[in-house]
Parts: sequence; structure tokens; C-alpha cells
Amino acid sequence: MNVIPTEIPEILLIEPQVFGDERGFFMESFNQRNFSEKTGINLEFVQDNYAHSYQGVLRGLHYQIQQPQGRLLKVVVGEIFDVAVDIRKSSPYFGKWVGYFLSAENKRQIWIPPGFAHGLLAVSETADVLYKATDYYAPEYKRSILWNDPDLGISWPLDGIEVKLSKKDEAGKTLKDVDLFE
Repeated sequence: MNVIPTEIPEILLIEPQVFGDERGFFMESFNQRNFSEKTGINLEFVQDNYAHSYQGVLRGLHYQIQQPQGRLLKVVVGEIFDVAVDIRKSSPYFGKWVGYFLSAENKRQIWIPPGFAHGLLAVSETADVLYKATDYYAPEYKRSILWNDPDLGISWPLDGIEVKLSKKDEAGKTLKDVDLFE
């Protein structure tokens, strides 16, 4: 497993070791001991989620203001552009974002700790995303920041892609108007 730091130190890209031959491939998609040794992060995942999206579906930017979730994401079909936004007021990276392409082909994963808003855009015809969460889904604490908040300036790769949002995400608020982490 290879751990790649990003421009925001707490966000990590993970490249699992893949063993492939003419039959296909094998990889460990998660190993608690290996993850803790390589990242220095000791955590417990309590929920696994699966999202299937069609091209142009944009989910986010989501977070839970209480019971915040750390997430470890991977794509098993297709490709997404995955974004994390630092929404910790005390952080030197507050309001900054990072975005990476994750795909079934590159097998990269991303670790997004609590304190960040998360969003993804399906760029392939379909995309299946699996992610582990460190706390349970709590809809009463769920918040949504507008995906196109001009203060964030996220460069979504939209060439020829029509964005499709849920009603909740259409009603998202700007970073200036949402509950934030200290």
C-alpha cells in the first residue's frame, strides 16, 4: 500500500498493492493494521456504503455537523472526480479543496477525515463507489454546501457533462451560510 499526501495534509490518496496476471487481479482493498501503520491513523469503520451514479450526477458537498464521518472511498466501476473541502474554521486550510480522479482502473482510494465536506461527480457513463464511514449516518445532522459556491471555486471537470443534482443538493448553502467545525 502506498500513501500519497495531498495539498491538505489530512487528506490522503491510497494506492493498494495490486497483483495482476492474465486471469485478472487481486488486491487487499482494506487492511486495518496496514492502514494504521502506513498512515498513523487508528480508527474504526462502522458503516459501508455503496453509491451507483450515472454520468453527470454530482453528490455533495456533504457532511454531518454532529457525528462527523471520516470516509475511505474507492471506485469499483467507472470514474469519478472526488472533492474534499476543509470546513474547520481553525485550520490553515479552511475553505481550500482538493480534487482527484478515482476510477476502477487506477484503483486509488481517498481518505477524508471528519471536518471536511465531500462531493463527487460521476464522469464515466456509470460509476459505482464504495466507501467506509467512521460514524453512522445521522440525517438530522446532515448539511450540504453548494457544489458551485463561488467562494470555493471548485474546478469540476464538466466538459460536455450536464450536472444532475438531488433536491437537497440544489438547496445547499454557501460556505458563508453553513454550520462549520471549529
